[in-house]
Amino acid sequence: MAALAAAPCPCGLPLSLADCCGRWLAGPLHLRAPDAERLMRSRYSAFVREQADYLRHTWHPSTRPPSIDFEPGMRWLGLQVLRHQVIDDTHASVEFVARSKLGGRAQRLHEISRFVRDDGRWFYLDGQHRS
Repeated sequence: MAALAAAPCPCGLPLSLADCCGRWLAGPLHLRAPDAERLMRSRYSAFVREQADYLRHTWHPSTRPPSIDFEPGMRWLGLQVLRHQVIDDTHASVEFVARSKLGGRAQRLHEISRFVRDDGRWFYLDGQHRS
């Protein structure tokens, strides 16, 4: 457990997993990321750690898929947040680039994600892929 607490956070911020996204992945602040950017970062960390339950619980019910499958052998390499835009008290967007590797081939996901706050909690709504 101590090794997990000291592990660097996958989201790229210079903090341990426990002091960064781990707060929202589990524990007393579970599912309570304070803004859209931190929810997006914690969702990236959940993808790295293959935590499907967290991803489902942070996906808005109106767009949530019935299941979340992980690509076998996918290795996540890093996250870069390009922009966090607060639209109003209940809407925000986050533009990011996530890098990964699968079968020896590098991949890059560039997305503008939309988030909505419902009943005090932020949820991922959907995303538009960029080239």
